[in-house]
Amino acid sequence: MMYARTLTAGLVGIDACLINVEVDIRLTQIPSWNTVGLPDSAVKESKDRVKAAIRNSGYDFIFRKVTINLAPANIKKDGTAFDLPIALGLMAASGNLRSVLLDNTIIVGELSLTGDIRPTRGVLPIAIMAMEKKIKNLIVPHQNAQEAAIVSGVSVFSFGHFSEVVEFLSGRQQAKPVRVENFKNQSDSKESPVDFSDIYGQYQAKRAIEIAASGSHNILLNGSPGSGKTMLAARVPTILPLLTFNESLETSKIYSVMGLLKDQSTLLRVKPFRSPHHSISNSGLIGGGSYPRPGEVSLAHNGVLFLDELPEFQKNVLELLRQPLESHEVTIARASISLTYPARFILVSSCNPCPCGFLGHPKKPCSCTIQQIQKYKAKISGPLLDRIDLQVHVPPVPYSEFRTQRNKNESSIIIAKRVKKAHDIQQKRFAGETICYNSFMTNKMIEKHCALDQNCEGILKTSMEKFHLSARAVSRILKVSRTIADMDGSENIKTEHILESVQYRGIEWCEPAGEY
Repeated sequence: MMYARTLTAGLVGIDACLINVEVDIRLTQIPSWNTVGLPDSAVKESKDRVKAAIRNSGYDFIFRKVTINLAPANIKKDGTAFDLPIALGLMAASGNLRSVLLDNTIIVGELSLTGDIRPTRGVLPIAIMAMEKKIKNLIVPHQNAQEAAIVSGVSVFSFGHFSEVVEFLSGRQQAKPVRVENFKNQSDSKESPVDFSDIYGQYQAKRAIEIAASGSHNILLNGSPGSGKTMLAARVPTILPLLTFNESLETSKIYSVMGLLKDQSTLLRVKPFRSPHHSISNSGLIGGGSYPRPGEVSLAHNGVLFLDELPEFQKNVLELLRQPLESHEVTIARASISLTYPARFILVSSCNPCPCGFLGHPKKPCSCTIQQIQKYKAKISGPLLDRIDLQVHVPPVPYSEFRTQRNKNESSIIIAKRVKKAHDIQQKRFAGETICYNSFMTNKMIEKHCALDQNCEGILKTSMEKFHLSARAVSRILKVSRTIADMDGSENIKTEHILESVQYRGIEWCEPAGEY
């Protein structure tokens, strides 16, 4: 009987956990292979890949009764990252590999039949876990080297073939740890093919988007077809500052788990922009599956989630947005596990005023009936609208503005500087807190940072009574007012700030369609 142990890691949500790969080989007449420890089908199938990889790498190995235990046994093991540690465990148990490094090295990687090491997902959270547990070494495929090496305190070694790993661990071949450029030294430039200077007119919509970007507020653009709603939304990322290190680490972990980090990349720098099609399912938007994976709301974490033609989404899908818009996270519960994913994003959405799109158009008449308009508007529920801070009308652009305003529009760079200035004010205000932006303020923070004078209190009270605003709507008006005051460089919220915030509550959308 021969026994060996290697270290690897599994994924639980967007975090990694340490997995011990225990290998036991018995020299019996009847060969067998048994993998225990709650493995999925991909892990069970590793035996065929591992057998072929070892033999095709030039190592003579006779398989007898093999037992593989992946501990702890109560955590489900999925994916192909266990191939390499299992193969090395077999080599060690059979006496073909002797190395003191195995006790302090986490190993991940998928094996091909020829012994090539293929990339795997979730390497970034694995590297973070190795750092936290003070495990010195991490062996990863070449394609995953950059994302792993960004984590300090861990020596990352990358290899392209199984034989290279065996030679390195046995001491017959030297390898240098992978080095990457420090996050702070990476380029801060972000090029985009789109710019706000491409947008003619739409001054109110641009102002609302700048407010949304400055305070991380949700926004709904309501206008007829061709008015520029999608163009405006596509340019929101161009005025947002780059991700901070902590934001980048949070977001990159999600993309690493999903296998969406590009080859040879390190951490994400630009805020993500996700624009799912309106045919998306519940699990596609929120996350899910038999073993829950992050959805679009989590992939948009610290960035922008754009839902174009909001009423075209299934109503039950839209209603699932209530939790992430309120708590900024998503909890997915299954019989065997419950996982919570972060979902802190700016919701940018657009819609037409009616099914034909021309309700209130200055030139084209609306062909919809009152019943059709009511049915269309009912697709966006009141509770969901209540969670959208700014609701702005986007009118058609007249020919005069379209042709005469060329080369006179503000560029994204100019707007981004103002947004960055507002962000700096908020980061200073919330230093030591768990939030960074006004839209995430709690009720206690609103009382502290959104104090109003008597005149402003009167305006807010009148607005609440006249337009039947909910307590949530009033809180969001105060948050938007605080952001507008920050943009003006004002320490106190003034009358004009409250008035501008109130006008973005989308009163027209909430009125009965019959009044049109």
